[in-house]
Amino acid sequence: MKTKQNTSHAVMAQRTEGRESLDDFPTPGWATRALIEHVVGPESPRGQSCLEPACGRGHMAVVLSEYFREVQAQDVFDYGFGQVVDFQTAKLSEGAFDWVITNPPFRLAENFIVKSLTIARRGVAMLVRTVFIESVGRYERLFLPHPPSRVAQFTERVPMIKGRVDKKASTATGYAWVVWEKPGNGQTALNWVPPCRKALERDNDYIQNPVTPEKSDAKVIPFSAVTDKRQSDFFQLERLDRSQPSTPSTPSPDPPSPRRAS
Repeated sequence: MKTKQNTSHAVMAQRTEGRESLDDFPTPGWATRALIEHVVGPESPRGQSCLEPACGRGHMAVVLSEYFREVQAQDVFDYGFGQVVDFQTAKLSEGAFDWVITNPPFRLAENFIVKSLTIARRGVAMLVRTVFIESVGRYERLFLPHPPSRVAQFTERVPMIKGRVDKKASTATGYAWVVWEKPGNGQTALNWVPPCRKALERDNDYIQNPVTPEKSDAKVIPFSAVTDKRQSDFFQLERLDRSQPSTPSTPSPDPPSPRRAS
């Protein structure tokens, strides 16, 4: 007898990954733009720096570069974009960046948030499954001592496919942006991200290995003199003075990028 798959919402909303999984579910570009346009406001990141500590192939970092003066991208695995760094063990100084924004591995999300709160001067934003805000344990460990400023629930589904972006994908999983803005007042506001996919989606959002757009208010500078071609997309962004013509910039040499321990 053939067993029928249970496709109920409760079952389909579960996205179970093994403990050793990289949880590689790239973020569609419009979902990142929604954070800036509808949650924190497009004026908020202007002239500021941002760390994307789980960048994958760069889909979120490239979109963040449309808004921030500087974006640094890294990941524990070498996807060919950003610096290879284990965020959990990396030594980053307190207040090293204005913002930390990412779509964290689900099972490590609490650790990412707590560490990000010490690194960020102005705010932390995490894209998580809506079920993340549930559970007594997480409330006691995370939300009680560190109440977010707001939880912004997507009214539309945000399709995320393992290992790739796909414009035609669908999902039963709900997602929300959970945001900590500094200084906080200890209160959490519930907001909704209005329907915005059609307005914020771009054709190049679905390139599997994106690059920083050529037409940008920002000047892209290689992070360091890295010879590995796969590291060449690790970038810093410096806002161009519109009154001055851009000139090529030569990056100062930095020590070799740390590698993930095997």
